[in-house]
Amino acid sequence: MAQGHRVERIAALVRREVSELIINGIRDERLQQGMITITEVEVSGDLQHCKIFVSVFGEMANKNEVLDALDAASGFVKGELGRRLNLRRAPSVIFQLDRGMERGTSVLDLLGQLKDQREINNNLDIPSDE
Repeated sequence: MAQGHRVERIAALVRREVSELIINGIRDERLQQGMITITEVEVSGDLQHCKIFVSVFGEMANKNEVLDALDAASGFVKGELGRRLNLRRAPSVIFQLDRGMERGTSVLDLLGQLKDQREINNNLDIPSDE
């Protein structure tokens, strides 16, 4: 139980520090391509690996550029995490694009299309089978 709580605490600290690094620490112009949000941080139980899910608002090409920039900075981020969090051994960092928001938007679009189709069918006054 204590180990799980520690992992959650480390994940929250990683999220905070990486957010700050994205804003002020990583000097890569590609990070200006879109609005970056850290959606989730997963830290392995042994604290050796850290997966950081990011959402990038913008065009797909820009999202790929932002992800490339983050990947290029992963060594720097690992070093900074070790220093800032006083970790004996900093976890390796992997950035991954979180497409959850895109899926949510497409679901909302589909629901809108269903609503429109239902309204069209109601306006056509299709007789029911009685």
